[in-house]
Amino acid sequence: MKPSTMPRSLATGMVAFLLTFLLVGSAEAMRIKDVADIQGVRSNQLVGYGLVVGLNGTGDQTSQTPFTIQSMRSMLERFGVRMPAGQNMQLRNIAAVTVSAELPPFAKPGQEIDVTVSSLGNAESLRGGTLLMTPMRAVDGQVYAMAQGNLVVGGLAAEGADGSSVTVNIPSAGRVPGGATVEKAVPTSFGGKDRFIFNLHEPDFTTAHRVVEVINERIGPNTARARDAGSVAVRAPNDSSRRVSYVSLIENLEVTPDEGKAKVVVNSRTGTVVVGRNVRVMPAAVSHGSLTVTIDEDFQTDQPAPFGEGETVVTPESEVDVEQEDAPMFLFEPGVELDSLVRAVNEVGASPSDLVAILEALKQAGALRAQFEVI
Repeated sequence: MKPSTMPRSLATGMVAFLLTFLLVGSAEAMRIKDVADIQGVRSNQLVGYGLVVGLNGTGDQTSQTPFTIQSMRSMLERFGVRMPAGQNMQLRNIAAVTVSAELPPFAKPGQEIDVTVSSLGNAESLRGGTLLMTPMRAVDGQVYAMAQGNLVVGGLAAEGADGSSVTVNIPSAGRVPGGATVEKAVPTSFGGKDRFIFNLHEPDFTTAHRVVEVINERIGPNTARARDAGSVAVRAPNDSSRRVSYVSLIENLEVTPDEGKAKVVVNSRTGTVVVGRNVRVMPAAVSHGSLTVTIDEDFQTDQPAPFGEGETVVTPESEVDVEQEDAPMFLFEPGVELDSLVRAVNEVGASPSDLVAILEALKQAGALRAQFEVI
């Protein structure tokens, strides 16, 4: 079949296979820093609760969000302003929000980090608002940063007098670049242990073995030792001042990761099918075709002669038509690789749904030597 005459559905269904040819090739050497992380060197999540003020009437409907009023009263009391207990506050320019951020490893007091501000109540938009000082806590309950600043909101909401409205993106969430100042550093054991633990992003025994070989060959025998398929222990220098340069040397060493397991991944929502490079097909014959059954119903009316004693009878007549297209059959030889599998499916002219059915049938028949995963 020539590309110019290939049906649109077939061309769409084969996109994932073509991408597989382009992207899944022989494994190439990668730096250790690209395949592993050092245990303990990680970011920490922070979260806080605060108020955004200065909104143009798009804040919380305080009658439905009592926690906003409670937070406002609490803030005013800290500044010596006491509101009468029975007074009803209707402040449409205030919104209760959650503030979240990621504290990078080795962050020091005084450094700034970005924060994300999200509406907690029913505010229509946070555009033009200002986040008031908000303490940000980690999972241990301690304050590690203080956030405050003007919001940058990418969304937009507008409403007409007749009730019509237009919303672009998400106006109830925004960012404050550099809006939080680190107040406390997270303790780390980087300079205190006698070993570094490199955790592989994708645990694999072969890859762990290769990492050990590369490090021992470059640094010295018995420098690294694999603990399991996902971690490699590396001896650290006694002098703590040499640890940074030592880790820099190790993480820039190149290693060739082992190829992953043979796997077929199917996205049931989009019809995308990705077949790994190591997928093999055992001897099998596949027949593909379509069967169309058409049933037409018609009704015949029989009436008696005028002034007769008979009754009118309605007789149904059904016409069943069965059409079956030619069902091409192709044979997979032992150990067929991805190249042959793609060519065979292309010759059949399978749509994405048909392709998934063929692969599932091969798996059930024991001819597809790969993991079948549906996402």
